[in-house]
Amino acid sequence: MTDLLWTHADAPKATLLLAHGAGTAMDSTFMEKIANHLASNDVSVVRFEFAYMAGRRTGGSKRPPPKAEKLIGEFQTALQAILQTCEGPVLIGGKSMGGRVAAMLAGGASLPARAKGVVCLGYPFHKVSKEVTDSDWRLEPLEESKRPVLILQGERDQFGSQAELAGMSLPETVTVSYLEDGNHDFGPRGRSPATLDGNIENAAKLIAEFAEGLQ
Repeated sequence: MTDLLWTHADAPKATLLLAHGAGTAMDSTFMEKIANHLASNDVSVVRFEFAYMAGRRTGGSKRPPPKAEKLIGEFQTALQAILQTCEGPVLIGGKSMGGRVAAMLAGGASLPARAKGVVCLGYPFHKVSKEVTDSDWRLEPLEESKRPVLILQGERDQFGSQAELAGMSLPETVTVSYLEDGNHDFGPRGRSPATLDGNIENAAKLIAEFAEGLQ
């Protein structure tokens, strides 16, 4: 397992174990911003990298990541590590693919009781495609999760926009909150009154409220 990257809150109400997306490292600009905003909202953040991403730092190939289900064990290992070093409730989550893996982990029988919920930052409901069919939707991890799930989704997310999701039926344990005019990385268009930092700050506040509601 890779090293853990901590962003500590002064008086944390919870700790979020946060995985990266398919193509971006744990110290990307987005991950830095969300971790810092969360710490300001009393949620400590622990970031880690899956082995395929960590390998890129030492000259490894930039091949595509393994299938999401093959990464569940690595996420479980990281969770066991932080449970030994922090107190209080824990959330598991991630950016895009990382959130999907966290939801898969939450569907298993071995999730520790201290893991209270799942946070998905831009859930990849489907691949980017001009025509999305019923078989393209990745709803099973959300349907099978044994913990409440909070999804922060840009209104224009190309992996599942607000317009697309309006007609979807999701479990009562899943809450989707939309970020104004945001894309998959929460960024709005230039003509929008919304800002990237504003959307990330809003996401952090919603995660902090989610964490407090689970205690």
